[in-house]
Amino acid sequence: MNTNNIEKVLSAYAASGNDKLRIIQELVPGKQITLLHIIANPDNELYKKLGLDPRIDYSHSAIGVLTVSPSETAIIAADISMKASGIELGFVDRFSGTLVITGTISDVEAAFRAVQEYTEQKLGFNVCEITKT
Repeated sequence: MNTNNIEKVLSAYAASGNDKLRIIQELVPGKQITLLHIIANPDNELYKKLGLDPRIDYSHSAIGVLTVSPSETAIIAADISMKASGIELGFVDRFSGTLVITGTISDVEAAFRAVQEYTEQKLGFNVCEITKT
């Protein structure tokens, strides 16, 4: 629905005198990785804000963020990542499909490449490119 249609619907709704607006959002899961992003050499403050283990030396490191659907695939991506390189798991959420990993830039990239390859070739997923900042 484009912006004009949304504005028309909201205007009509307001004119109707109803006092409750209900919006239904629906997720139709596909087999896809929607985000593979590497944050190279992030500031230590970012690690703290993400709740990552402060005992780990994060100098010259990277944070990798992945989102996947169906969300349970985050568990598989975590396993592949750990087996592919020397990354540390920061966060795995099987309900939202989010995986956060840390390690050297090359380790995080190797982990993501392994996840890309497996999910695309073995599971038939649509896979996005790895991006980096």
